[in-house]
Amino acid sequence: MSSAADTVARLSAATSGLPAPVAVVDLDVFDANALDLLKRADGVPVRVASKSVRVRSLVDRAVGHGFAGVMAYSLREALWLVSRGVRDVLVGYPTVDRQALATLAADATARAEITLMVDDVAHLGLIADAEGPAGGVRGTADAGPVQVCLDVDCSLRVGAGALTAHLGVRRSPLREPGDVAALATVAQAKGLSVRGLMFYEAQVAGLPDTSPAVRLVKRLSMREVNERRVRILAAVRDAVGQEVVLVNAGGTGSIEVSGGAPGVNEVTAGSGLYAPGLFDGYRSFQARPAAFFGLDVVREPAPGWVTAFSGGYAASGKAGAARLPRPFTPGYALSGPEGAGEVQTPLRVARGLSPDGRLHTGDRVWLRHAKAGEMLERFDRVHLVSGTEIVETVPTYRGEGKNFG
Repeated sequence: MSSAADTVARLSAATSGLPAPVAVVDLDVFDANALDLLKRADGVPVRVASKSVRVRSLVDRAVGHGFAGVMAYSLREALWLVSRGVRDVLVGYPTVDRQALATLAADATARAEITLMVDDVAHLGLIADAEGPAGGVRGTADAGPVQVCLDVDCSLRVGAGALTAHLGVRRSPLREPGDVAALATVAQAKGLSVRGLMFYEAQVAGLPDTSPAVRLVKRLSMREVNERRVRILAAVRDAVGQEVVLVNAGGTGSIEVSGGAPGVNEVTAGSGLYAPGLFDGYRSFQARPAAFFGLDVVREPAPGWVTAFSGGYAASGKAGAARLPRPFTPGYALSGPEGAGEVQTPLRVARGLSPDGRLHTGDRVWLRHAKAGEMLERFDRVHLVSGTEIVETVPTYRGEGKNFG
């Protein structure tokens, strides 16, 4: 792969006639990243996480490379994707959107292609209410049952009683085999199809390998959840009378360990297609940046400083420097006091940077978002670059008038 300086030169050449802020995806790197994710999975199907892409044509491109199905982050998004021809969509998070549930209940194709995420009896009640007394058929006599996937908590808990430490995200209340099996039984009793189980180990898949302590947490987490997953699968099989079809786990940062874990038959990945800033610290794979945004330098406020217009695209999560965009143009860094701003982003030049490498008013500076798909919420369109040419300009979700939260 080319150096950062070479990539910056290519992107600037490709977009020289376009106003900034401008979003681009390097197709050559995107394609290489897609194939690398599939290689890391070693034959285990990889579901593409749409939340990390948010460009419909690039979701399709990943599927064209061999990704198997899509993990959506919203039921409305899933309904939209299916209406545009996407198939096998797993909704990664529970929904309480009654209108969207009613739309799902009334659409035979959507019922066949969409699997809802649940972790509470309340979710099952909302689905049952949407189906109504006729079981949701609503004129679709050939409609099958609504399909659900049970989300299982995969956090690591260390200690005992009040001294227990919770290492991971706060997701599902389902943890022990008996609790998962009980919800599966209720779902089946309500006429739903228990299609699968999801085991997302966020503290493994989404945590960079920054220290020996982090790597120890990851090893302990996988050991614990692997043992618990075997017991949960057995309990659910006994509860519903058959094996579940779908057992999903992992993310970009954990493909190898999740894909090879007992019982898992698919993994999910999306961020690795773009390789945003938060993935720079992983040791299990090489992050090759594919998504960038360009800003124009509009002033030079002092020697060693330039200021670009716009750029305050902070990532979600706990606030801090790690959530800010990362300058990709070599030799430049954000200002500590100001960071990246809504209408101006000051950039400090590194000591020793040669005059030939310095930016001036009218030049373009390139940055990467800390997270993957969130960058595209700021842009209506993204330019797909190969070499020094824009080969296509396509709409983002926002450019298609879609905002799913």
